[in-house]
Amino acid sequence: MMRKSAGITKSKPEQRAAKEEPAMRVPAPGEGKRGENGYLGYLLRQAHAAVRLKMERTLVDLGVTSPQFAVLTMLNAYPGLSGADVARLTFLTPQTVGVIIRNLERDGAIVMTRHPIHGRIQQWTLTPRGNTLVKACRGRVIELEKRLASGLDAKAEASIRRWLAGIAADLQDEA
Repeated sequence: MMRKSAGITKSKPEQRAAKEEPAMRVPAPGEGKRGENGYLGYLLRQAHAAVRLKMERTLVDLGVTSPQFAVLTMLNAYPGLSGADVARLTFLTPQTVGVIIRNLERDGAIVMTRHPIHGRIQQWTLTPRGNTLVKACRGRVIELEKRLASGLDAKAEASIRRWLAGIAADLQDEA
């Protein structure tokens, strides 16, 4: 009985795989197009994703997610916002903000009051528990922000802040 050669017994996908080049290694952050030669929009998104992941890990034992922290921060800065206002300020969908607000209200971190003139508008403010929670979160996030700004002098940091805020202001009316 005649035996088939090794190449004959392989299936077609296996034969193709044997001829293909080895898979290219995905570049790490800071390498290739993920580095200084990358597209600016991509680099901003990559940096945001890294900061958000680090923030999630920093806040996890407080039971707060990054989007919840954004909502708490905006309500701390601007008490009495409506859910729609919170959604616009935090870049979250109204549906996501609705879930976050229900959870924060259930946990006693925020409270709803009706708008004095437009009674159908619900306004949200932090409770004492919410104030304590946002302060605990903020303390940890400040450490992360210090890490982000390490290596920058005050002038460079101010310039980057101005640049980032300018991008948002410049592109907002085109959305």
